[in-house]
Amino acid sequence: MLADPAMSVLGPDPTHRKFILNGNAFQQDAIQSFNGWQYAAFYSALSEDAAKEPLYIHLSRRKLPEGKWETFVFDDYPQTTDDGHNTVQIGVCPGDGTLHLSYDHHCDVLRYRHSQPGIAQSPESFSWSASLFTPHLSRLPGLGAEHDELFSYITYPRFVQLGSNILFSFRTGKAGLGDDHVAVYSSQNGPYKYEYLGTNLKGVDNNPYIHGLDYRNGRLHATWVYRGFVHYEGWDDPLDTKHKQQRGPNSAENNHNICYAYSDDGGRTWKNGAGELISDLAKGESVRPDSKGIVAFNIPKGSGLSNQEAQAVDSEGGVHVLNRDAVDGEQKWKHYYRSPDGVWTQRALPHVQGVKGGKRGRLAVSKDDDLYLILPDHNAPTLTILKASKGTKYSEYELVWQQDGFPPTEPLVDTTRLPYDNVLSVFTRASNAADLDSTARVDVVILDFKL
Repeated sequence: MLADPAMSVLGPDPTHRKFILNGNAFQQDAIQSFNGWQYAAFYSALSEDAAKEPLYIHLSRRKLPEGKWETFVFDDYPQTTDDGHNTVQIGVCPGDGTLHLSYDHHCDVLRYRHSQPGIAQSPESFSWSASLFTPHLSRLPGLGAEHDELFSYITYPRFVQLGSNILFSFRTGKAGLGDDHVAVYSSQNGPYKYEYLGTNLKGVDNNPYIHGLDYRNGRLHATWVYRGFVHYEGWDDPLDTKHKQQRGPNSAENNHNICYAYSDDGGRTWKNGAGELISDLAKGESVRPDSKGIVAFNIPKGSGLSNQEAQAVDSEGGVHVLNRDAVDGEQKWKHYYRSPDGVWTQRALPHVQGVKGGKRGRLAVSKDDDLYLILPDHNAPTLTILKASKGTKYSEYELVWQQDGFPPTEPLVDTTRLPYDNVLSVFTRASNAADLDSTARVDVVILDFKL
């Protein structure tokens, strides 16, 4: 069993909102570590005694392993839309020490800002404040007006460290009818700036929903599901907002298949699991739904398959996916695993119920290559952690921690800390009441488990 974690509070969660903003599975990067410091971003009111609305981005940092959190507020950007998609993401660029934020998107113009260089490389040399960052931006650094249309309809931004660079991924289009794109921030052509690489995943009457992007030992891994598009009245109206409904006309009922591809050159070209080249972005190509050899599991629509649940990659190149399906007749949470030699297997998880449409979980790989599955309950305030050890070839799942006091939230993990000191930092929400009392205070917290 895991010992109980140290818990630190970032700030109060805005529970008056209908939709959760602090803790969603597609938030790949709300908490990141670099050079012995940890960074976390969350939404809250301007201050504890301020009005509930609007919300603002709070950015925190601390020195590891147990330093006190320092937090400031970007008070120049009020967040007003009650939509769980509109989360905040952090990127840390190892090459120049800049911090990057992208935030508040659901089919919206790009929203972005970054710090001055050196902040992450020499954090103690800088007083922590919003003055270290640019104003609110609607373009990526280094890109011009020729890309403005592309960046006018953004959802699901993600950052991935690529050696000394960072990759920025985002979706354009709408639920069931969209594409994923990638750009890289690097010093390849002089001072650090972005280069747009292209459309890595192309939707054709559907859209890809990625579980994650993970860069390990020089290889970038991607797994995803497709969501088929259902045409509805007004779907092609530029002012249409039906697709923004959390369970709109193109809901998760249309999710199907689990797919896989990888890149050995930072997202410029992509190969299927057999190592065959299937797209070269420089030639205008993309991985498409009919690309050869991308389907790992044929899972039909209506099978309870989730979107954007979780992905992790171990040090040997094994790819782990968390999702759920009812292909066998019963809805179950499952661990889908691609071994380093390319063989896919799937196993249902014990101790938990992966309900249809339920809260999504998270995966993390320890320094010893053991897999941890961090799983919320959809209805009860219970957080559960299972462990699948490398020694069992990830085939057995041990219940190693379970506790109440955590309102249903999709937990996030600092994957960049685990190689540093083998501490599992979980970003989630905690309540001062053991039940779901609507009057209880709920905080955004970090749980630190020593593995």
